[in-house]
Amino acid sequence: MASPSQQLPPGWTAEWDPASQRYLFIQASTGRSQWEVPTPAPAQSIDHAPSVSPPPYATHHGKRRQYAAGQTQVYYGAGDALGDQYGGLGVPQQQQPAATAQLFTPGLAAEGGFAGQQQVPQASYYAPQQEPQYINAPGFGQEPTYHPPNAPIHHLTDQFGQMGMGQKPLHLTTTNLLTSPPDPRELVRPPPEIRLPANACITTSPYANADPSYQRCTINAIPTTSSMLNKSKIPLGLVITPYRTLKEGEPPVPVVTDTVIARCRRCRTYINPYVQFIDNGNRWRCCMCSMSNEVPQLFDWDQIRNQPGDRWARDELNHSVVEFVAPTEYMVRPPQPAVYVILIDVSHTAVQSGMVATATRTILENLDRIPNEDERTKVAIIAYDISLYFFSMPPGTTESTMLVVSDVDDVFLPKPTDLLINLTEARQSLESLLGRINDMFQDNHTVGSAMGPALQAGFKLMAPIGGKIMVLSSSLPNVGAGSLKNREDLKILGTSKESGLLQAASPFYKTFAIECSRAQVSVDMFLFSAAYQDVASLACLPHYTSGQTYFYPAFNAARSEDAIKFAHEFGEVLAMPIMLEAVMRVRASKGLRMASFHGNFFVRSTDLLAMPAVPTDQSYAIEIQIEDTLTQPFVVMQTAVLHTTCHGERRIRVITLALPTTSSLTEVFASADQVAIATLLANKAVERSLTHKLEDARDAVHQRLVEILSSYKSSMTSAGAGANAQLAISENLRMLPVLVLGLLKNVGIRQSAQIPPDLRAYAQALLTTLPSQTLIPYIHPTFFSLHNMQPEAGTVGEQGVILPTPLPLTSERLERHGLYLIEDGQTIFLWIGRDAVPQLVMDVFNLPNYEVLRGGKTTLPVLDNDFSRRVNAIIQKTREMRRGVYYPHLYVVKEDGEPPLRLWALSCLIQDRADVLPSYQQFIGQLKDKVNGANNY
Repeated sequence: MASPSQQLPPGWTAEWDPASQRYLFIQASTGRSQWEVPTPAPAQSIDHAPSVSPPPYATHHGKRRQYAAGQTQVYYGAGDALGDQYGGLGVPQQQQPAATAQLFTPGLAAEGGFAGQQQVPQASYYAPQQEPQYINAPGFGQEPTYHPPNAPIHHLTDQFGQMGMGQKPLHLTTTNLLTSPPDPRELVRPPPEIRLPANACITTSPYANADPSYQRCTINAIPTTSSMLNKSKIPLGLVITPYRTLKEGEPPVPVVTDTVIARCRRCRTYINPYVQFIDNGNRWRCCMCSMSNEVPQLFDWDQIRNQPGDRWARDELNHSVVEFVAPTEYMVRPPQPAVYVILIDVSHTAVQSGMVATATRTILENLDRIPNEDERTKVAIIAYDISLYFFSMPPGTTESTMLVVSDVDDVFLPKPTDLLINLTEARQSLESLLGRINDMFQDNHTVGSAMGPALQAGFKLMAPIGGKIMVLSSSLPNVGAGSLKNREDLKILGTSKESGLLQAASPFYKTFAIECSRAQVSVDMFLFSAAYQDVASLACLPHYTSGQTYFYPAFNAARSEDAIKFAHEFGEVLAMPIMLEAVMRVRASKGLRMASFHGNFFVRSTDLLAMPAVPTDQSYAIEIQIEDTLTQPFVVMQTAVLHTTCHGERRIRVITLALPTTSSLTEVFASADQVAIATLLANKAVERSLTHKLEDARDAVHQRLVEILSSYKSSMTSAGAGANAQLAISENLRMLPVLVLGLLKNVGIRQSAQIPPDLRAYAQALLTTLPSQTLIPYIHPTFFSLHNMQPEAGTVGEQGVILPTPLPLTSERLERHGLYLIEDGQTIFLWIGRDAVPQLVMDVFNLPNYEVLRGGKTTLPVLDNDFSRRVNAIIQKTREMRRGVYYPHLYVVKEDGEPPLRLWALSCLIQDRADVLPSYQQFIGQLKDKVNGANNY
């Protein structure tokens, strides 16, 4: 058959498609393809108009800084690819014809199209040489909004099956990662919509399905078979944060107080908005196992008013997250009081660093914040160096007596009473003691740490009740049980043996942790050493007892920033409303099974997670297997946490998530949640680094990403198994590669021979406990330009302080006269360029010029000018906006300052190349080669 290209309008080509036995027509300038023969466009009426109308972002301005020629032009598209423009400069902006970026339909690119895409106008790296300006200078423009160029889009919904449930299916949009740069704003958008079939829910309440901050799934449309799940290569899992903190304005979790708890007789599911009422409302059908159950007699009775109640107003039928007050059958013993045993290292280094003084002052200042509503809370203080120091505080006095136990090999309690005291009754003596502890040990020259024996003593004190042990330690434990040796060996850093340094050196820490878990005792570690402290071993205790590890390397309270950070975080932990004696179980619809668990807990039986004290904002990840074909139109996953509140009430928190099922791979990809996937991969990577090697962990994460991209290419694009000039993925997964790159560059698993084992072990503890909201910035930091931020940034709007527009994480956005903020939730860097004008330095730091500014840890002054107030407001918002107790340090980083600090800050810009680690463009190129290679052998 003759080619019809002779009759085509200019700019169109025809390609024979053997699969459909017909011609496909492709517009070379846009990559758009169609089956119908194109018709010529009407003649342009404007003489100088470009042949293709330029997109709105194709305007240019002489002041706009441009990217390096060749290196990134292809990546960001032609011309002023990021689409920003500086306004308000008083210079008329000239509209220029733009070379429209070549767009491709996956696998259907025009011949020579990709080569043509490489041929783009060259641009200089730096903007035209001008005097550096500063936001308060007259006429200086504002930071533009970051708009990535339009990604190549091809609607595949006509070519692939859809989810046939009477619901409008999710729209799948394909994007080409080679020409579509990451947009940081996508990470704060909600996950793909959950589209349940009609009548799945018995209520119209907007709270009927779990908010993603409590529970989110990696896929929001569950494939009906395991073979389909395996074909997609997307890991199926849940990310759960059952006790997340409530921000101002958020609705509290409703509490059902009448102790009427309806549960399925067979699978023990709690009644929820996805059950069905049958038999005239006298029975209900379980949404997980379809068992028919009786509705409890008191379910329709209002016990407060003692009259018939409205069933449909019950919280458990309208809310996916609900808390039941538990009746006595849910108690093994009466609810226990909250118990806090605080172990304070008083060795020479601890006292000299100021840790002891800061800790005791923080406890004293937060006594009123320690949960004690029922006035049953108990507290004990034990100090230790190479001996143990107990304090007897009889109630009703202001006196306390110190009792010394030097035999640390056989720990005993020196007195049966008055060591663990009621916080209310012995408040005066406790306050008096806290004011004196630092003075008692001020001249202590003892070096050494009997932390293990101190833990045993604290355990003996509280074992009958349970509670929380808080350990404050400034040195490596080296006396008695659990003593450790310095095993830091620089020669094995970066080798296959390095993962051994991330495992516990002594079996004591795991066996003691399991003992604690059995006795309902949780352990928090606060570590302060300037030298090696073996965080990997010590973090075992929080890991198995649902505690948390906090690390303050080289702590020195003489630096006010160190003292403020520790005091803030320790105070928040003391005041935290903890959940005691908790057990957690996740149930799911028939055909789904909870396969493996990640997080801080001890797996007591196959699926029962023991948590002696659940802190707020701690996250858990659970992998799910599809065991049988799912026949229901939707599935339900329900997390139940039985616990005692810190004011002595037994409760059950229930979180229910309902998701549709689908037999369409299109729907699976369109519903994938990139944030949940990255969270699950972070947990899996840490576990693999401990069971195998760090290199294995990196390879496994990288390989999973390659498999997802390969699956998408072969299943969702017409390229199939052939090589392709594109790297296609669905729009909702566009940020997954940069998140994986951020994870591979994170201190926890990064390839490097320079990372101290303590820092790596602490980073791994964060990767496995942070909720997604805090974890994502930890692996994909936030980057703001402050010197030219938009006028409203730093001011108060409806949602609080308005933040600047986030920038892509590349140093190409750093200008020599600029001021930037880079933060990852744990640390904030204020980067200042060497050509910063004196007025900027004066307005922010109250110093005459850049030369006298010192880099390093600092507290920013609040000055009497608008810019200073806005910068301080942004820093304050950054510290407060995320869940968790963390209070990030602020470092000033000068462009020509200390190399270690500069490199640390620049390591947050994960789209740049660093050491052996690739830039984002290189990483995408490697992925494309792997994906094309994966299908060709």
